[in-house]
Amino acid sequence: MDVHKKKKTLRRGIIAAGATATAAAAVLVSTASAAPAPLHQHTDAAKPTVVLVHGAWADGSGWNRVIKRLQHDGYPVIAPANPLRGVANDSSYIASVLKSIKGPIILAGHSYGGTVITNAAVGNPNVKALVYIAAFVPDKGELQGDLLGKFPGSEIPDAINPVPYSTADGTTGTDLYLKADKFRSAFAGDLPVSTTRLMEAAQRPFTAAGFEEPTKAAGWHDIPSFGLVAGADKAIPPALQRFEYKRAGAKKVVEVPGASHVAFISHPGITTKLIEQADAATR
Repeated sequence: MDVHKKKKTLRRGIIAAGATATAAAAVLVSTASAAPAPLHQHTDAAKPTVVLVHGAWADGSGWNRVIKRLQHDGYPVIAPANPLRGVANDSSYIASVLKSIKGPIILAGHSYGGTVITNAAVGNPNVKALVYIAAFVPDKGELQGDLLGKFPGSEIPDAINPVPYSTADGTTGTDLYLKADKFRSAFAGDLPVSTTRLMEAAQRPFTAAGFEEPTKAAGWHDIPSFGLVAGADKAIPPALQRFEYKRAGAKKVVEVPGASHVAFISHPGITTKLIEQADAATR
């Protein structure tokens, strides 16, 4: 079975499962005789909900120090688990999370999370700003892999450890991990060794298919964008970040000299400030 047939088979399984869940939900609604309230809602009308989307080799806990600051400043925050199963799948999932939120949204993405929010925000009028943190910012039709090769300096290709995986329906794919001896240098060079050892052990792999899937639509054409450049990034070259943010017409770009790819972890204060500036600029 070729790659396209495998993807179609997997998508059919997801769609079927979703249809079953939708039917069950409809029965519950009918029984209750009332429409369900949005899953995520808040009472502070002055503050939008901030949605933080992580990228590959990470999880939502990486945003913890940013979350703490935003919550202190009165913002409702959600840091959903990005499935890391491919652009179309992940964007659709995050888009569904966004639809569950009542009121305005500030949507931020790190690394591959930038690709996801670029797609997921399209068509949702509640998304008021896109904030890119050392992120991919693809245009319609672009492949993430092509963007990564646009400028020199990324250590990711040499750090990749491909691991085959199988699914319940018998299809196979390839998960991309970062090698233990390359993780800190390529991904998080400005964090303590003790921290990066824990991150390396708990890293969540990114499916190789994600590099081969084009972006279907680019939300930054219609939604104001903001960007943070990690000045010492060895995953996504700083030159690529600058190019992307300029192309997107970012309203504000902040550069953090010496910051590794995980600038949102090593510089949570600067990251939080940019998110809050995006809110203020789009009121």
